Formats: sequence, structure tokens, C-alpha cells
Amino acid sequence: MVAGGIRNWLDDLGLGEYAEAFEAEQVDLEALAELDDAELKELGIPLGPRKKILKAIRASAEPAQAPRQEAERRQITVMFCDLVDSTALSEKLDPEDLRALMQDYQKAAGGIIERYGGHVAQYLGDGLMTYFGWPQAHEDDAERAVRASLDIVEAVDAMDLQVRIGIATGQVVVGETGAGDASVPKLAVGETPNLAARLQGLAGAGAVVMADITRRLAGGTVEAEDLGEHALKGIVEPVRAWRATGLAVAEGRFAATRGEHVAALVGRETELAMLTETWAEAKEGNGQLVLLNGEAGIGKSRLVQELRRIAEAEGGMPMLYQCSPFHTNTAFHPISEAFAREAGFQAGDGAEEKLDKLDALLGPRGIALPETMPLIAGALSIPTGDRYPALALSPQKQRERTVEALSDSMVAGAKQVPMLFVVEDMHWADPSSLDTATRIVSHLAGMQMLAAFTFRPEFEPPWQLSDRVSALTLSRLHSDTVSGMIANLTGGKPLPDEVTAEILAKTDGVPLFVEELTKTVLESGMLEETADAWQLTGPFSGLSIPATLQDSLMARLDRLAPVKEVAQIGACIGREFRHDLLAAVSPMDGAALTDALRQLMDSELIQALSGVPAEAYAFKHALVQDAAYGSLLKSRRTQIHDAIATVMQNHFPSVTDQEPELIAQHLTNGTQPLSALPFWLAAGQRASASAHTAEAIGHFESGLSLLRECADREIDVETEVALNAGVGFAYLAEGGYADERAALALAAAETRVNGMAPAPAQIGARCMLGVYHWVRGDFGTAEPLLDYTDAELGAGDDPLL
Repeated sequence: MVAGGIRNWLDDLGLGEYAEAFEAEQVDLEALAELDDAELKELGIPLGPRKKILKAIRASAEPAQAPRQEAERRQITVMFCDLVDSTALSEKLDPEDLRALMQDYQKAAGGIIERYGGHVAQYLGDGLMTYFGWPQAHEDDAERAVRASLDIVEAVDAMDLQVRIGIATGQVVVGETGAGDASVPKLAVGETPNLAARLQGLAGAGAVVMADITRRLAGGTVEAEDLGEHALKGIVEPVRAWRATGLAVAEGRFAATRGEHVAALVGRETELAMLTETWAEAKEGNGQLVLLNGEAGIGKSRLVQELRRIAEAEGGMPMLYQCSPFHTNTAFHPISEAFAREAGFQAGDGAEEKLDKLDALLGPRGIALPETMPLIAGALSIPTGDRYPALALSPQKQRERTVEALSDSMVAGAKQVPMLFVVEDMHWADPSSLDTATRIVSHLAGMQMLAAFTFRPEFEPPWQLSDRVSALTLSRLHSDTVSGMIANLTGGKPLPDEVTAEILAKTDGVPLFVEELTKTVLESGMLEETADAWQLTGPFSGLSIPATLQDSLMARLDRLAPVKEVAQIGACIGREFRHDLLAAVSPMDGAALTDALRQLMDSELIQALSGVPAEAYAFKHALVQDAAYGSLLKSRRTQIHDAIATVMQNHFPSVTDQEPELIAQHLTNGTQPLSALPFWLAAGQRASASAHTAEAIGHFESGLSLLRECADREIDVETEVALNAGVGFAYLAEGGYADERAALALAAAETRVNGMAPAPAQIGARCMLGVYHWVRGDFGTAEPLLDYTDAELGAGDDPLL
């Protein structure tokens, strides 16, 4: 199977929450291969996860070479760790002892890196270069890198050694080198690894130094000291550096990552009203549970934050328990974190000080300390010594009693005042915390408590809907609401229309996407603020994915690594793509492609648009399409675009006739862009014939833009003239005969035909230019342009066509 044990194997499948069930029955990787569906069911594994586990077991049993990690463009966080004074150690220690010490150091650091989902790319003597974000991205890779670094510093210090660490985040190309030799390290290429190494050089012994972008991505989860700007060798611009001093104490992930900069709550009036009504009912002693479901970034935490504000204003007691992606298998983690925060634990507190603070916290709640403190302190990993002797209980009974003690102490406050009991990100809950929450839910009757549990769609809540349990699924915001949200972020000053339109198109009504993309635009330098609006400082060329969303979007794709190529090919086709076109381009056969598409749909990356089986699909988010497309190397992208254009021309004649702009777009992005010119021309002419003037202008201008980009290549003059004449006619149709844009285009056409034998399209361009000058009263310029003989015009030729 794989190295790393049953827990790591399940984590890789996204099923780490079931590790305790396997370990309790002593099922290891060797025994795993013998399990069948009935035995998995006996372990308490639900149907969906059972199917995934059995599929993975079958795949592991099939002999296969390790899959190639094809080279990709992506954002990663690089951590460079170096042992301090290793030269002195080599002089002081026997080589064999030094070797053992180095192995212990590398094993300790490697274990921590693996725990946080990092990948050791290379061992460099006494140093390690590690990637967070490849081969598997996570939505919080920068935070993971910093957490791992701080833990490595602590672990190595316990070995009487010291390290210094540098961390940087940025775009790289990483994966197979092309040689196909598995022994060759798959190193990231780009500035980021060099920057991480240079920052490591700034760090003192036992210090972790990170780049500014890494600090910003880690958000408020990390305490940091500003080290100012530094000129670093090999880096053009001065670099601002920060020293990570520890993990920040925050009430929840929302507060840690968003801080005080929280966007106004818009478009959730109905949902907030429902929650407020449920809170009012709970205050009367009719305890309630609300299951708040929605995809990442949809606004669950922001809505809960508003509910907490209301509850606190009405004299209620808000209590927050935050589940963590780093502790899905750490028993009672969100509960112990909340207790530590409520009791006021400090970094230097010893066991006795912590027990004193727990006594002060729990005593007023009426908790019987001698019976419960050994259990609660045990859950918080606090030694009790003789003060609270351990109870003589079996491990199973100890766990049951601990769940009871914790749940009773958590809800005791609801007897005095109404309580809002919030558990955030239940999809990351460890089994013991989940059991504690379930016990609280079972005792809601007669309690002044509203329990609100937030989670993502992949979590299956074990609580049945009833008059006491309700569900609320957050949907995407309407475009009008998104426009209002953008206005709040821009200080009420409007953005240029084309910028607003692109934000609306790319964010798909997901509040986090809206907020991050709008902030990126405002900070990009492409806009300048005036007294009453934001204006472009230059031509608008579209919006790229914010660094704050890169990891999250790639994480969605990486979870489906075996079929990610299908998503990438689909992304090259467009936001929407036809099944038959995808099948003609994809290297997968019919059955494999159908399964790949099913996996992409199950993971909420794409959705079927029509037909059974589906005839077409669409990416659920434009930014997911952008992430899939952006992860491809430029060379691979052009190959795919060439293949799509070829298939369209050879097998989809209706596209050539009715949508030539699609073929033009793919040829433009392929290896022979000039071959797109006839298709841009045909698309423009077709739109003009249908009086779709704006679209015609767009198609003609796309062709002319391509001509300018390829000015150093041999160009077909007649096509160039036709494009200029076509866009000139379209501008005249849109703006009238005095439109200066038309004059410029028609003049460009005239310049190119000088000295050539007259042809209808060329004469048409001259005549339209003559009409333009005539309307403006410039008769001297107009007359020569309009002076043609019948022979030059040709019988039946219309110069305006």
C-alpha cells in the first residue's frame, strides 16, 4: 500500500476521521487489504466512505508505476531549513555519531513536515528544502509552513541543536523535469526557492523568517515581528521580512484570517432573520440546533459572527468552539482550545496555575470539581497529581465520562443566561468532539441554548431534522447584492464597468471571492482613486486569481489528481464544454472519461448542464476554471488549444459556420496564432451581417490585436485590409460617419492598399473613408477617395460592402 500507517492512508483519502475506528480494532495497512464491505460497515463506516475505501484498496492492489507528477505552474510556499553550526559539530563529533545525530534531526523535521502536509523536496546535507502546496495543495499552505517551522525549531532545540528557517510564497513551475528519471528531484523553478534560501540567511539561530506575502497569507494565525526591508542577493527589489514569534491566540479561524477587516454583511437578510427567530425561541427555554451548511467562502462564519453580535447585545452568552484541519484526530481539540482561552491560560503557566484557573472558571458553574476535574484536565493534557487523583476507570469508561463531564461543563452556563453555542467547521471535528456535541444536542430540551454548527457540503451531519433541529444552506449571492458588496469595499465609489463586470463573472456570487478579488484590484495599481470614482490607469487586460485564493482553488483540484487533466482540458475549452468535444480531445477512453467527469461532479467542481447522460458541463466557479487553466505549462496549453481547434474544424462543421470565433480563440492561443485571422474576420463579418455591432467590433479588434502582436511575421495584406475595413464599417454603424475610430481604421486599410490593384473590399474602405471626411466637411480630402471609374468599381460591385 503506502508508507506512513493507516491514519496517513485515510488522511490521503480525506477520511481521517475514521482512523480511530481502524486503530481500535488494530486494523493496519496489511490487514486493510483483507477487508470487505460488511466488515467496514461493522467498523461503523458509512456507505459513501466505504465505497471510497474499497476503491482505494482495489487500486492499491493493482501493480502500477508511480504516477508522473507532470510539471505545473502553481503557487507554493517554500520552507528552507538549515542546521546552525554544523561545521563545528563535524569537528567535535565522531563521523558515526554525527551521522546518527543528523538522521535524528532529519527524522524529527521530516515527521513534522509530513504532519502538516508538506513535501521534503531535497535534503541538502544539514538542510531541507520543503514545499507546501505541491504535490498536494491545501487552502492554508502558508500557515502550515509557519506552524511546521515553529514546531521544528522547538523539536530541534530539545535535541540541543538549533536551526534557522526561511519561508517564501510565490509562483513556480514544479514537477517532472522531462528526463523521466524518478531519482531526479522534482525541484521548483522560479524566484521563490531562492527567496526562501536568502531569508533563511537573515534568520538567527532558532528563528523563523518569512516573506511579506507569506505573512499576509498566514493572516492573524501567526504573531510576527517586522524586520523591515532588506536587499537580498539575486533578488531585484528590496524584500520586507518578518520573524514569526509564535502562533496567535484567536477565538476562531474567521477572526484569525479576517481580523478586524470584515466586510459588511449583505444579501443575508432572510437567513439572519431565520437565525434570529430561532435564537428568540431558544431564549425561551426551547433549545434549538441549526445546521449551517455551505461551500468554503460562502459566508457561514460571517453570518454566525452577526448572530453572535445580536446574542451578546441581548445579554446572551456566545461560546465558540473552532475545529481545526491540523487536529482532525486530536481528541477534544476544539474544546480544549476553548477552555484554555476562557480560563486565560498563558504560555508560561505550569500545571498548578492552569488548575487554579480551571477551578476559577468551572467552580461558579456548579461543577463538582473532585469528580470532573481529573477528566477535564486529562482532556486538556494537564497533570493533576495529588490535587485531583486519577479515577479508576477503564479506557472506554474514561472516554464516556470525559464526554459527559465536558458537555455538562460547557452547557452549565445556559442555566443562568441564554447561550449561543457555536461549533465552526464541523467537517474538521475529531470523533471525540463530535460525540460531545451530539450529547449536548440530545439534551437541548428545556435549555436556553441555540446550538449552531457550521460545515461544508462534504460533511454528513448525524442529527435528524425535527422541530428542534433545522437546516440552513447558504447559496450564492445575486449579482445585485454582489454589486452592493463591491460598493462597500470601494468606499461607495464605482469601479469602471468592465472591471465590475469581470468581478461579477469570476466570483459567481461567493462572498469571499468577491472580497478578495475586489481588494486585489484596488491594491494592484491598475486603478487610481478620484474624487467620485475609480479609474483605470491603462488598458484593462482582465483579472488574475488573488494569491489569497490560489491555494484554496488548487486544493480542490489536487484532491482529484488522477482526473485533474480532464478539468484542465475542459478549462482550455471554456467555462462550458461539450462532452463530445472533450472526448475527442482527451486521451482518456469513454469509460474512464465518464468516471472522471463523475468524480469532478461529485467534488462540486463541475455540473452537468443538459441531457442524460450529460451532453455538456460547466465549471461551477469561473475561478476554478482559471486555476485549472493557469496550472498548465504554456507549452501544454498551446498543444491543447491546437488539438481543440483541429477537432472543431474537422468534426464540428456547425462551429465553423456558426461560431468561428471559438476556433479563432483556440488558434490564437495555439502554436500558430496567425492561422486564427480568417476566423476572426469571418466572426466579425457574421456579427455585422446580423447587426450585432458590438460583437463585430470585438471580433475584428481581436484579429487586429493579433496582427500587432505578430508584426514581425509575414502578414496577408488582404486579410489585414479586410479586418480594418470591417471594424471601420462597424464603428460607423455604432458611432455614425463622424466616429474618429472609424477614420483611424479605414485610414489604416487605405494605407495598406496604396499601390495595389483596386479590389472591392479595398475600394469600399476608401469610399467609406471619403464619406467620413465628406460628412465632416473636409471635401478636399474626400473627393479623391470617392473618385472611381465604373471600370475600377466593376459591374455590379458595391463599394460599401
